[in-house]
Amino acid sequence: MFILFAVLQTSPLLLRYISSTHARLSHYFRVSSTKHSLLKTMADEELHFGDSGASTTYPVQCSSLEMDGFVMIKDRPCKIVEMNTSKSGKHGHAKVHLVGLDLFTGETHEDIFPSTHNLDVPNVCRRDLQVFGVKDGYLTIKDDNFDSREGPKVPEGELGEEITARAKWETPFMVTVLEAMGEKQVISLRSSW
Repeated sequence: MFILFAVLQTSPLLLRYISSTHARLSHYFRVSSTKHSLLKTMADEELHFGDSGASTTYPVQCSSLEMDGFVMIKDRPCKIVEMNTSKSGKHGHAKVHLVGLDLFTGETHEDIFPSTHNLDVPNVCRRDLQVFGVKDGYLTIKDDNFDSREGPKVPEGELGEEITARAKWETPFMVTVLEAMGEKQVISLRSSW
């Protein structure tokens, strides 16, 4: 919270109070005894920069999740492949057993949650990108402004080999990229435009 105090031309009582609390306020404010003013300068402030503030997840009640949906299990974005709901028991809450496949590693994650609790669901984006080549293991793509830039890493395995071979033709081609939680991965090669 930034508060800017203007020049205070006030009574001697207030000035005495300001000067007595100068030691406590000096960390936040600069007190000028010559002008009897209390000023907060921008140079005294530390500026913190961050991201856009957009969340990578949003909350959803556990009982409203569906098969083939997405959910965060053990802090990893997963696709739900199995979901079982038990009856409410002695302690009063129905439990939901979730099994999910990690979107990027393919690992299986599972956990049990009360059906009334909120779980984080990742914002998953699937985009088609035009690829112009491969350089140092990364795709060279055109962004939204039609500028060339480095794209996601070439995946391992058969898909990666096919993309690398296609890049040697020196003709543009399309790939589908899955993006969630700040991670990106190529999931398929499109055969035609």
